[in-house]
Amino acid sequence: MSKQVGFYYNQNYCIGCQACETACKVKNKLAPGIRWRIVDHFETKANGRQVDRYLSRACMHCEKPACVRVCPVKAFSKRPADGIVIQNHEKCVGCRACVYACPYKAIAFSQREIKASKCDLCLDNRQQGEAPACVRGCPLQVLQAGELNRMDKAGATGDCPGFSRNATGPAMRFAPEKRAGS
Repeated sequence: MSKQVGFYYNQNYCIGCQACETACKVKNKLAPGIRWRIVDHFETKANGRQVDRYLSRACMHCEKPACVRVCPVKAFSKRPADGIVIQNHEKCVGCRACVYACPYKAIAFSQREIKASKCDLCLDNRQQGEAPACVRGCPLQVLQAGELNRMDKAGATGDCPGFSRNATGPAMRFAPEKRAGS
């Protein structure tokens, strides 16, 4: 693989507005109840007080994707050029093995279609030199997409509150956590 692309998220400034979720849903014409990007809300303590935090997540385009490994019909594959995990929707037989195997709960299942589906990092946008819909939809620009090696060189980290790294090697990076007074 020449370069792994993924998402960069700055949790320090996310207000949980879910504009990224909505932009994804609209762009991909997702049915009610189907979400490829999800904004989780949780509370943490900072300086002795409760603080609202958010985590915007979608498919992590993992280094070792569980969905690719478990799919009995090989509907998922990892693109060698950029590491994006794609799905051949027509091959899906609706067994849900991928849904259960994904440690990030990033694969949606449609009861109506009896098929799984997930984020493809807006491949059509990328081919036109545009950012994914979720990135373009974020009013505070806390969500970005790009090459992981560039993010790492710029000081991104693989951890943030509310996120658990897994052996699948998620292609997700975060802004370092901002400490009070810094």
